[in-house]
Amino acid sequence: MSTHEILEPVLFNKDLGQPLNLNDINFTQENADGKLVIPMTTEQKYVFDAKGWIMIPSVLTELEIGEMRDFCYRLKQDPNSIPAPERSTYGGPLQTLMDHPVVVGMANEFLSSPYLCSQECYGFRMEMSFLALRSVEDKEPTKFSPHNGNAMWRMPGDCHEYRCVPGKAYSGLTRVVWELESVEKGDGGTLFITGSHKSAFTAPESAYEHGSSLWETYSCPAGSVVIFTEATTHSGQPWTNPERDRVAIFNAYNSIDRRWTKSQPHPDYLASMPLKRQSLFRDAYVKGNVTGKPFTM
Repeated sequence: MSTHEILEPVLFNKDLGQPLNLNDINFTQENADGKLVIPMTTEQKYVFDAKGWIMIPSVLTELEIGEMRDFCYRLKQDPNSIPAPERSTYGGPLQTLMDHPVVVGMANEFLSSPYLCSQECYGFRMEMSFLALRSVEDKEPTKFSPHNGNAMWRMPGDCHEYRCVPGKAYSGLTRVVWELESVEKGDGGTLFITGSHKSAFTAPESAYEHGSSLWETYSCPAGSVVIFTEATTHSGQPWTNPERDRVAIFNAYNSIDRRWTKSQPHPDYLASMPLKRQSLFRDAYVKGNVTGKPFTM
């Protein structure tokens, strides 16, 4: 047995406990725009698994950031200026965020089904999308509201789960936050209790205190992405920076066989997307839920 084979995780196929060789799985290599998928580095995988969240800085270009930010303000302040089918965070220039090469790289590693992917079909689903456009003048500021955690011990059927064996991990419902303005610590970015996705104990009372040292957050330039497993204890908080708003797109992804919400793009708009991008919104089931190659199971 080679050194490489020894280092591979032992995963089981569905029949008779046969080993599943991930090297034989044809994970999607390009997104719907023909851009090469960007795999997670060894360090990024380690950080995400250890912390339950990761921030990747400066992923988007200045041009992309400007177009997306303008669309977000139109969506909130002048929605009638946008064609009705595109009047959501699935629409306009935000569509390219759905299967951005960084997102597909993360999902191929932590979410994608090895049986239900091809070069024409993603092995994961898009679950939902919404805009967080917040300022210090909000009449109803975001509240501190801790939730989730302890995901290694969830019952079957709960999307908020996290599973791992040496060399491989699975993150059920996974959130991808695109920060379209810079965020400094103290501004009001998303809060996390690092490592809580693997917690085996009940959280202490201090976890319910906004200023507790258990809570961590991030600073980042505009165009950065924050990825976290919804299994991690996290919370929003009020935005405090009077010099700029928070402009963030919250997208979420799930397994082929799971569905947490009914959120989907307008059917006419969905039909106009490239077929590979449409595969993000297929129904939640397993057998035969793949396109682009003969199905065998």
